Amino acid sequence: MHLARTDDNADEIDAVTALVEAHGGARVGVEGVLADLPHRVRRTFAPTPRLLGRKVTTALTWEAADRRDPHWWPQGISTSVRTGVDRDALVVSWYSKAGAGSRVSLVDLESRGYQHVLLAEPTGKGGRPGLKPLAIHAGGIVWHGRYLHVAATGRGFFTCLFDDLMRVPDGAGIETFGHRYVLPVRFAYEATADKGFEKMRYSFLSLDRTTEPPVLVAGEYGSARQTHRLARFPTDAETGLLATAEDGLARPVVDDRGAVRMQGAVVAAGSYYVTASQGSRKPGTMYAGRPGAFRAHRWSTPPGPEDIVWWPSSDLLWSVTEHPRKRWIYAMKRTSLPS
Repeated sequence: MHLARTDDNADEIDAVTALVEAHGGARVGVEGVLADLPHRVRRTFAPTPRLLGRKVTTALTWEAADRRDPHWWPQGISTSVRTGVDRDALVVSWYSKAGAGSRVSLVDLESRGYQHVLLAEPTGKGGRPGLKPLAIHAGGIVWHGRYLHVAATGRGFFTCLFDDLMRVPDGAGIETFGHRYVLPVRFAYEATADKGFEKMRYSFLSLDRTTEPPVLVAGEYGSARQTHRLARFPTDAETGLLATAEDGLARPVVDDRGAVRMQGAVVAAGSYYVTASQGSRKPGTMYAGRPGAFRAHRWSTPPGPEDIVWWPSSDLLWSVTEHPRKRWIYAMKRTSLPS
């Protein structure tokens, strides 16, 4: 199994930027969005600790419209740690069940403001420049330096450069599905495999910061009858992108001993921490330890846990839930989940 990087969309993104600027828009980068956060998350306590999860120490929830929206579903989560952004921020991915593709929400933990940003692919090679929604599940994300990697299941994952993030005004002729900001895709890492081998499903992503340079961790959601593999891709110390062999392919170290129904996995202090959903009504399970020897911590999370990320300075594990009216961004103390 391996990943093959596609060509860079720099020219197409430049053409879209010129179109946007002609109508009063601009590239603003992640800092521009963090200066414009019209929505607010709020601290919350679920109706009972049993519903919120036994290991949750902090919980935030979205504004009412986002909390109950049947069309947009939260999935991935990552942090601003070591990205050059001078704020404690989270980024959360969503996918649309109504044909609007996928998006991310930037959340400032100090002000508790947030803003949605549509993810899009550049179009118009040889014609009018434009953008189309990035139609993927967006089950996991990694914010690494200026790049954002977004999981795309059987397709691999897509990579955006936050410097390309643009404000799109009305009248630019670009469909944004109500979003003021758009982040275009720079390139993709396409999932490939040698003959006779099953391609990896990129259900979620995280970054193992216990090594230098960091390692990108990908994993598979799978039932008891499916594979549930974990893959580790070394990154390049200079670029922060995936390290590749002479043939241009990125090859992982793969372990097939992941947990059933994994929704996210991250490495911290020598252990894996894995979320697993038990449906929309039951609290989720956390697994801690090494593949093949996980310790289960049941009833640890709210129902519907998804991707997971580690914040080293606070030693907290952050995750997000997906089901309407049961949507939280929540944190757990890593030390409360022994392996």
